[in-house]
Amino acid sequence: MSDKKGDYYIGVDVGTGSARACVVDHQGNIAGLASQDIKTWRPHPEYYEQSTSNIWDSICIAVKDAVQQCGIPASSIRGLAFDATCSLAVFDRETDGPVSISSPDFDTDRNVILWLDHRAVDETNMINKTSHPVLQYVGGAMSVEMEIPKILWLKSNMEPGKFQDCKFYDLADALTHLATATETRSYCSVICKQSYLASGTGKGPEGWQLDFLTSIGLADLAEDEFTRLGGINSQNGNYLSAGHCVGPLSEKVAAGLGLVPGIAVGSGVIDAYAGWIGTVGAKVDLDDNNSSDGQECVANRLAAVAGTSTCHLAMSNEELFVPGVWGPYKDVLFPGTYLAEGGQSATGELIRHVVESHPAYSTALTASQKEGIHLYDFLNNHLRKAAIQKQHPHVSLLAKHFFFYGDLWGNRSPIADLRMSGAIIGLNSDQSINNLALHYYGALEFITLQTRQIVDKMNEHGHQISSIFMSGSQTANDLLVGLIASACRVPVVLPQYVDAVVCHGAAMLAAMAASGPSGTPSKDLWTIMCQMSKPGRRVDPSTDVNEQRLLQAKYEVFLDMCFRQREYRDVVDKRLGAGV
Repeated sequence: MSDKKGDYYIGVDVGTGSARACVVDHQGNIAGLASQDIKTWRPHPEYYEQSTSNIWDSICIAVKDAVQQCGIPASSIRGLAFDATCSLAVFDRETDGPVSISSPDFDTDRNVILWLDHRAVDETNMINKTSHPVLQYVGGAMSVEMEIPKILWLKSNMEPGKFQDCKFYDLADALTHLATATETRSYCSVICKQSYLASGTGKGPEGWQLDFLTSIGLADLAEDEFTRLGGINSQNGNYLSAGHCVGPLSEKVAAGLGLVPGIAVGSGVIDAYAGWIGTVGAKVDLDDNNSSDGQECVANRLAAVAGTSTCHLAMSNEELFVPGVWGPYKDVLFPGTYLAEGGQSATGELIRHVVESHPAYSTALTASQKEGIHLYDFLNNHLRKAAIQKQHPHVSLLAKHFFFYGDLWGNRSPIADLRMSGAIIGLNSDQSINNLALHYYGALEFITLQTRQIVDKMNEHGHQISSIFMSGSQTANDLLVGLIASACRVPVVLPQYVDAVVCHGAAMLAAMAASGPSGTPSKDLWTIMCQMSKPGRRVDPSTDVNEQRLLQAKYEVFLDMCFRQREYRDVVDKRLGAGV
C-alpha cells in the first residue's frame, strides 16, 4: 500500500437493502460515502430474491457518487474490494450469465437467493439428520439461512438439465468474479465454509467433502473436480484469504464503475467479516495488557456487527469448536488463525417489530416527530424520565418483573434451534406509550442477555473474550450499548466510523490488495488495520451493585425461559405421539 497522500481505495458493501461505496485515503480517513438501494423480490412468503444485474447497477451508481464527492481523479484510486451478505448467487457455467432461482417457472433475471430466505427448511432438516462430521463446523447443525440447503432446494425444484448448467458463488465472490473475470474464491465463502475444510484442520482431508455431498444428494457437484463450486485449491481452483489480490479490474467493468482498468481487486468477505476488520482495530486503552498495535490482542475482542441481525465474531489461534456457533474457520482473515461466528437472526428487526406492532406505535411516532428525534431516542428518553419519576436509580428497575424472550425467527446461536419462538411474562391490557416503552426495553434486554449467553458459551469452550467491539446501526442506541456492556460485564468499544464500519473494512481489503507491487507480497491485514483504523469510544459496565444484581437475576430467568420452551414442546409432543 502506498503512503502517498494522493492514493485512495474503495470498499463496496452490498447489504440486504443497499450497496454502499466508501472511498478512503491511505490513513483510513473517509473521503466519500454513497449508497444506492437494491431491489428485493418476495414472490412467496419467506422467499427473498435479488439480481446481480440490479446489484451491479447499484454498485456502479454508488461508486461514481462516492468518487465524485471526493473531487479526486479516478486515477487516484489504487484498489477495490467487496463485501456482501452471505447470499447465494447462481450463474451459467458456460455463458457466465445469471440463472433464475425463481420458482416455479425460473424465467426471471433474479439469480440471488438472499441470506434471510427460508425456502429450504425441509432441505435443512434433512441435512441435519445426517449428523455428518462436517456439521461440527456450523455449530452442529446447518441453518436454513445457509447456502448448501438452498443449492439442494434448487436441485429439487429446477429441471435436472438446468441445474447441471449452474455454478454457484457466495455473493462477495460473485462480485469479485464480475470485476476481474477470474474464478478465484475466498476461504470466507459461505459455500466453502459449509462443506470444505480449509487445509490443516486435522479433522478430515483437505478439500470438498465428497461423502458429505453424497449423503445429502449433491454428489453431482463433484463432477469436473468440483468446478461448479470453485474447484480444488491449487489444482483447478484458487482460494485466498481476505484482501489478497485476486487480479486487476477488467477494462469493461472499469468503464461502468468510472474507474481506471488494472487497479488491484482484493479477495472479498461476508459483510459481517468486513465489520470485524473495520471494528477490532479501533485504537483504545482497554487495560488488558494487550497493545492495540499487537495482533495478539484480537483473540480477546469479540466483534458484534449489529444491524437487522447481529453477527458475533471471535478469532483464535486454536481450532475451538463451540456448540451452536459456526466455525472454527481457518485462514478466512489472517492465515493460520481461526474465526468463530455466533449470531442472532433478528435484532434490529426484532426491535422494529416489537415497536411497530404495539397499539401505541402511531402515537409515539407522532410525538417523536414533533420533538424532531428518532423514535428509539424518544423511547429511551421516555424510559429515563419514567425512572426519575419513580425515583429509580436506573431504567432496568422499570422492567423488574417483565420478562421478554424474543427468538421470533428461531435461534441461530447458541442453541441452533429453528423452532424457537417468543414469550412474554408480564402482559397486561395497557395500550399506552408507557407499555410500548416497556416492551421496547424488553426487546433491548433480550438482545443483551442473549449476547451474554453467546459470549459465555464461547468462553466456556476456550475463547478468552474480554471486550466487545460493536458496530452497525444499533450502536446509535446508547441504552442498548450500555446494557450490553453491563450485562456482559465487559467494556464495549465503538469505532469512529460506526455507521460506515463495514464499508471501511472493505476499503482496508482494497488497500491490502494494492499494497504489493505486481509479483510481490502485499502487506498483512493487521498492518493495514493498524494503519487505517481510528480511535474508538469506550463504554464501561455499570458499577451500580443493585443494577448488576438485577441483570444477573434477569439472565437466570432468560436462560430458564430459553430452555423451558423446549421442555414444553417435548411434553406436548410426547403426549400426542409421533406424527401428530
